Amino acid sequence: MNMRTYLMQRLAFLIPTVLGVATLVFAILHAVPGDPVDVLLGESAAAVDRQEMRSRLGLDRPLLVQYAHSMAAAAQGDLGRSVRSDRPVASLIAERLPATLALGAAATAAALALGLPLGALAAARKGSGADHFALGASLAAVAIPGFCLGPALVLLFSVTLRWLPVAGAGSPAHLLLPALTLGAGMSGVLVRMTRSALLETLSEDYVRTARAKGLSESATLVRHALPNALTPVLSVVGLQLGAVLGGSVITETIFAWPGLGRLLVEAIQARDYPLVQGTVLVIAVVYVLVNLATDIAYVAVNPKMRDEALR
Repeated sequence: MNMRTYLMQRLAFLIPTVLGVATLVFAILHAVPGDPVDVLLGESAAAVDRQEMRSRLGLDRPLLVQYAHSMAAAAQGDLGRSVRSDRPVASLIAERLPATLALGAAATAAALALGLPLGALAAARKGSGADHFALGASLAAVAIPGFCLGPALVLLFSVTLRWLPVAGAGSPAHLLLPALTLGAGMSGVLVRMTRSALLETLSEDYVRTARAKGLSESATLVRHALPNALTPVLSVVGLQLGAVLGGSVITETIFAWPGLGRLLVEAIQARDYPLVQGTVLVIAVVYVLVNLATDIAYVAVNPKMRDEALR
């Protein structure tokens, strides 16, 4: 099997994954209490007006008919129209998607900038105070939820020190606190993964040979151990990107960041079924595409994995 066949097989697996997500979201939305007609017209609206609105939105049809129509339209790229604003869902998502991608990229960059150096330091000084500090910091970063870390960062950097804006968007300064909040959990995972991978790599024969030739410990770490240890770290980064997308819902709400996460919360509050389905579907597609790209990159840079995948 060649690389092209492997890629086509992986792409084929995306279809049932995305379909399963869309089906689950559709079922949950119609199972929870609440009616978008009540949100639009109010509970005191006349029965005739309510029936007309339900007919216009297609909510008077059987659930299976609604589901089939929704899936068929989504397969053609039509995510429907927003119940609240009467605008195409795809247009609303396109307006918010760049903000979420920018936040995700900034959060990943922050996680890498914090996680890789701390993990390398912990491995290079195993058992020292620096190692214990790095492990403790990584545990705290993973354990503290975003809805606690975000307000704490606001109180420190925005209210007390007055260094950064509280919320909103418009400048790079607005991006710092949301990115740190969202990337903290990933950085904690990266510290432990980098430390573990480096400790394993530092015991390899080629590292001992480099030391025997007189290469300094720092040069051995940077030139030989770290590049080889980054291969498993790459897969962890790809998996954690999915957690970043999921965590963006809370983070964007805390910091009033105009991305998909905040749009999803607004759609849920308004019982805007098409917008909720479309937003979750796009997040799911981005998630599986990121994981696919990570798997392909991992196979490409790891000869052993490439041989196993292409058998």
